[in-house]
Amino acid sequence: MNSGILDFIDEDLTGLKKSGLFRRLSLIEGPQEPRVKINGEDVILLCSNNYLGLANHPKIKEAAVRAIEKYGFGSGASRLVSGTMEPHKELEHRLAKFKGTEAALVFNSGYHANIGIISALVGRGDVIFSDKLNHASIIDGCLLSKAELKRYPHKDINSLEALLKKHAARSTQHATLIVTDGVFSMDGDIAPLKELSELAEKYNCMFMADDAHATGVLGINGRGALEHFDIENSNIIQMGTLGKALGSFGAYAAGSRKLIDYLINKARPFIYTTSLPPAVCAASIAAIDIVENEPHLRRNLWDRIAYFRAGLQEAGIDTMKSETQIIPILVRDADRAVKLSRNLLEKGVFVQAIRPPTVPESASRMRVTLMANHSWDDLKYALGVIKELAK
Repeated sequence: MNSGILDFIDEDLTGLKKSGLFRRLSLIEGPQEPRVKINGEDVILLCSNNYLGLANHPKIKEAAVRAIEKYGFGSGASRLVSGTMEPHKELEHRLAKFKGTEAALVFNSGYHANIGIISALVGRGDVIFSDKLNHASIIDGCLLSKAELKRYPHKDINSLEALLKKHAARSTQHATLIVTDGVFSMDGDIAPLKELSELAEKYNCMFMADDAHATGVLGINGRGALEHFDIENSNIIQMGTLGKALGSFGAYAAGSRKLIDYLINKARPFIYTTSLPPAVCAASIAAIDIVENEPHLRRNLWDRIAYFRAGLQEAGIDTMKSETQIIPILVRDADRAVKLSRNLLEKGVFVQAIRPPTVPESASRMRVTLMANHSWDDLKYALGVIKELAK
């Protein structure tokens, strides 16, 4: 092969480094806990999605070990070939009960779920209305579907309705879909789901909510954003993940039995992927049990959210419009965000810098995420260090 054929890679990497957008992996030693070791140094972890602290929970580990002893590790094949095992069906039954739907379907990741659901439901000639700050997996699902994509300004109900009216005037018979994150992963604010669901009903659209960062956190029982707004609508397509607040891995779609049967037959990432190991499903079932039976974890998390956000805001630090456990610290400049992340790590606080293309230009930030089991002493120390360095 011509030695110069991959020169564009060197050029692109050099460009990323010059612009402050080059990324490196940080090696975590040991389990996901409020404190971890990086390069042999003990640091406070403030950038994990392990919101309820379940990733290393004894009950979840025990459930996984028992499942390995009974079922082995691998599932052997995709679900439609020979890979559907008892834990898959048990988890789906458990998820449907937890989310209050007729049925559920497990996917291998949130990315798989979003691209699978969206590209199964809409296609060429159809129209998708998507919030401009939706997660990359939603955007990729929209692009893969080949449907016409209309992105409305963030949480702007009036602009969305204007787009819906314009589309309705075309008198098309094609399908339409409104899709939004429940909790926005980089801003930490919550979508206006009640208004969105009402618009979907009014304009005869399908409506899908990505509950990845809301499952286990929002709602009186931790069931997510729909419970948070007291929405009961069997037509809403609920997607969520098992690897954030639930401390496990994988994702799900929840909705009507008809929807789930359709996805089994049409969602390509489900059809053509070896299914989750049964031990992962068992761990997720144990996590749902914990969410339902140990509400104090959720209370602990929200106490810490209130304390930390208030401390940042009192210091004049811009936390944008965060309402949840995701608390951005707006820095704007990518180079400055990287430097701040590095300086915080030197002081024993691990927070990642988030830069374009994950966030818009001039919107680089530190993305602080809290856990229910962060100690108050660690949060007090981290808050003091951030106040000192983020001036």
